[in-house]
Amino acid sequence: MTLSEIKALDSAHFLGVFGERSPVCFVRGEGCTLYDQDGKAYTDLFAGIAVNALGYHHPAVTGALVAQAQTGVLHTSNLYYVAPQAELAALLCEHTFADRVFFANSGAEANEGAMKLARKYFYAQGSGRYKIVSADHSFHGRTLATVAATGHDYYQAPYRPLLPAGLSQVPYNDLDALRAAVDGETAAILLEPMQGEGGVTPADPAYLRAVRRLCDEEGILLILDEVQTGVCRTGTLYCHEQYGVTPDIMTSAKGLGCGFPIGAVLASEKVASAISVGDHGSTFGGNTLACAVSLSAMRYMIEHDFASAAREKGAYLKRALQAIQSDKVKEVRGMGLLLGIQLPSDFPAGALARRMLARGFVVGTASGNVLRIAPPLIISREEMDAFVSALAAELS
Repeated sequence: MTLSEIKALDSAHFLGVFGERSPVCFVRGEGCTLYDQDGKAYTDLFAGIAVNALGYHHPAVTGALVAQAQTGVLHTSNLYYVAPQAELAALLCEHTFADRVFFANSGAEANEGAMKLARKYFYAQGSGRYKIVSADHSFHGRTLATVAATGHDYYQAPYRPLLPAGLSQVPYNDLDALRAAVDGETAAILLEPMQGEGGVTPADPAYLRAVRRLCDEEGILLILDEVQTGVCRTGTLYCHEQYGVTPDIMTSAKGLGCGFPIGAVLASEKVASAISVGDHGSTFGGNTLACAVSLSAMRYMIEHDFASAAREKGAYLKRALQAIQSDKVKEVRGMGLLLGIQLPSDFPAGALARRMLARGFVVGTASGNVLRIAPPLIISREEMDAFVSALAAELS
């Protein structure tokens, strides 16, 4: 089909939640390069919104997917043992703070599971704690519960009154506001160590450490949403490691499957022990194919120290972006290979992203008029240099 035919079908039959999309349909990928239907090549600096950590057609991903598919077993349900599920859970526990893992299909499902786990933890103790405090400008998903936890009026307004009850937001990086929001009914504080959708804004180190102390003092659980910041992207396997802060519950997705849908809730034994048979579940979560792909990709990234690679490449790219001589670059912020370029209010990030697409570079945006950059972790210096050169030309 031609692009025009695809657009016509989409307009006629697909629920219009994405509006007018960027005028391209990618049909093939190799490394950090995507190709459209006309064979035009694009260098990917967005990785499917920080998903395709190993780029396209990587043997650790494609090989595992094909090998598992050829067994004929894609899904058997969680009524039976699933070998790659058990191996992936063990791998994640070995390399993180966690003692237990539950697999979902997305970041939103993982965050929903994390909030359920926090509430069940206090329910099991006979406690009435149920409230969860998150941050303004956060993004935790699009289910009713994760929308209620997401600190954007744009996402919340159509779904008020919000469900479930007891979710509220306070300004990010504001410890006094957080302290004021906490009371004897607070079960958990839910934060991103760096807000991605919210403008690529890192938590202040002193703030995040103080939040951990507050949780300990008040008997509150700390949930860290590492859906976008995890899996080596920010320069460590998970971003919180750079802060010296350990959560009670953490969520992961996006890069976890390197393009295949999978999410995870990771928890300490203290918290996980509150779960009983039947308290949570999923038909597709932790299915054989998803876990086989994720297991192969995670093993590869850990064994080849992609965290260090992201840290070094990210520092190189950040310096190059900061060196662009343009008054349109107000700030470059972020960690590792999750970076944001703050633009002036009269220079829309969305329009700039479309112009960069026309130049053959895929980038994203974030709230606050930010150009968001989250390339595959395999990106080369040559590809980064070409992008910076093209961006500088566009901003001149």
